[in-house]
Amino acid sequence: MSTDIQERLRTVLQEFVADWGLDVPITEDTALVEDLGFDSIDVIQFVVAVENAFQNRKLGFQDLLMQNGRYVDDLKIGEIETFLASRLALA
Repeated sequence: MSTDIQERLRTVLQEFVADWGLDVPITEDTALVEDLGFDSIDVIQFVVAVENAFQNRKLGFQDLLMQNGRYVDDLKIGEIETFLASRLALA
């Protein structure tokens, strides 16, 4: 896993939740919904922020967000990092 991917993703996340008053350490096990209180619109806005940070709107986040025809309940930062590493390696 690229340290650059980890750093950029976590920077985007920290900026995204900066005004929320959270005091939660961001690790690979941090869950968007359970730990950070994301709702569905937050997830979509975060995905857009990540796509902008990586200057790539064709990462295919729908493959991460949907499994077996339904949306996943939660995502951990480590899952997103692994997804980004695999998708950016193909770019």
